[in-house]
Amino acid sequence: MTWRRLRRPIETRSIFSIRLHRFSRVSAGRFSGRHCRHRSSFSGPSLWPQWCSCSARPRSAARSASSPMSSDRLAVSIRGVGKQYTIRHNRRAPTTLGEAVARRLRHPFERQEREQFWAVRDVSFDVRQGEVVGVIGRNGAGKSTLLKILSRVTEMTEGEVVLEGRVGSLLEVGTGFNQELTGRENVFLNGAILGMTRAEIRDQFDAIVEFSGVERFLDTPVKHYSSGMYVRLAFAVAAHLRSEILIVDEVLAVGDQDFQRKCLGKMRDVATSGRTVLLVSHNMAAISSLCSRAVVLHDGRLVFAGDPGEAVARYSAQRTVLVGDLRGRHDRHGSGEIRAVTLSVQNGRGETVGAIRPLEPFDIVVAYEAKTAARHVAVSIDVEQVDGTRIATLFGGFRNETFSIEAGSGAFCCRVDGLPLRPDTYSLNVFVGGQGAIYDFVERAVLFDVAPADVFGTGRLPDRSQGPLLAGYHWTILTLATD
Repeated sequence: MTWRRLRRPIETRSIFSIRLHRFSRVSAGRFSGRHCRHRSSFSGPSLWPQWCSCSARPRSAARSASSPMSSDRLAVSIRGVGKQYTIRHNRRAPTTLGEAVARRLRHPFERQEREQFWAVRDVSFDVRQGEVVGVIGRNGAGKSTLLKILSRVTEMTEGEVVLEGRVGSLLEVGTGFNQELTGRENVFLNGAILGMTRAEIRDQFDAIVEFSGVERFLDTPVKHYSSGMYVRLAFAVAAHLRSEILIVDEVLAVGDQDFQRKCLGKMRDVATSGRTVLLVSHNMAAISSLCSRAVVLHDGRLVFAGDPGEAVARYSAQRTVLVGDLRGRHDRHGSGEIRAVTLSVQNGRGETVGAIRPLEPFDIVVAYEAKTAARHVAVSIDVEQVDGTRIATLFGGFRNETFSIEAGSGAFCCRVDGLPLRPDTYSLNVFVGGQGAIYDFVERAVLFDVAPADVFGTGRLPDRSQGPLLAGYHWTILTLATD
């Protein structure tokens, strides 16, 4: 197999950073493609020719003949990808030419302080054709940098990426729209950049216009659009134009609530159409419902790849205090003969976590220190919403589960069979007492999250708009007997 290496990176100036490439390989920040008699092009400062040894049959035809479900063929392969930036630290910049000259004369050999920063480091995972993979992590975790590398917007410092198929990217909604062109002209421009013929664009044109709702202003330059109109047209173009691989960054966080629901519905259609999708979002409900797999980035590194529910739980754990250290808490009550020193939530594997799923069994572990021996010690945990509304009380005394302990340290463990709670953030209060005595009571000892999950097996996820409890129920229709 012969590979041709391009000598310089391709920078984006196209709408949505859309890229067209078949069987392309990105290696150590450079791009190359396989040779063949078929010619295609992708956008950049100019349209660069690219050749590949693929068969004459277009990929879209091959995909349409197959099942829309994910296959074992890889659409995206990422190996050891890293991106390093140089951060320069300057003293106060001179404000005048004279000040600049004087500084240079006083310090002729002064050098800028530089710091090397890895935005992404040693990231490796695969995406099969037809998969929808979520990419999640805290702000600054490297999600957008990774997607820019895959879209050929940013040149990587190390690693290799192999992409198979045409790639459409929506990195920032509306980025690169030609302000002087009308909405109609921008639609056709994007289709041409993606390699679609005018006939193919016309086939999707009505759907784009209907989805965006800007029909009245279609022949108006987009520089006169409101921000809402701009966003609607941008998403409509990216979602409807055809590509085998769709890369989407934070598109579900734009627009008003109605438009976000509309975007979510369209993304569901894309997810079931057999296209390969990489989706970055902070909407954990969307990640859980749309994605077949998810990856979690933290400080530029891949920390998990697998089930979306587990990925959401790990993401939530990154932003939640996993262990409540109570030693320094002075806002507590009780005699202090027995004191809770730490409180943590653990999953079924004994791992300390910051998030659980609804109805998932978990343990609450309370480590304690006792000054003296005590009998009939009972422990209680209150589960509360962040506003202080109590949801449940797990009091050992109700079940006659009390303990005799010796002076020293130890731990109580409460096994919870599952809480039917909607996705949200909750707090735990801890109480230790016995025989009418209050040894210790600490409010908001630790915070934890309940992650979104398909509790009812319908593909639909409960959210914060519902009540706090997910009750088990079943609806039927009764037929009334008539005389």
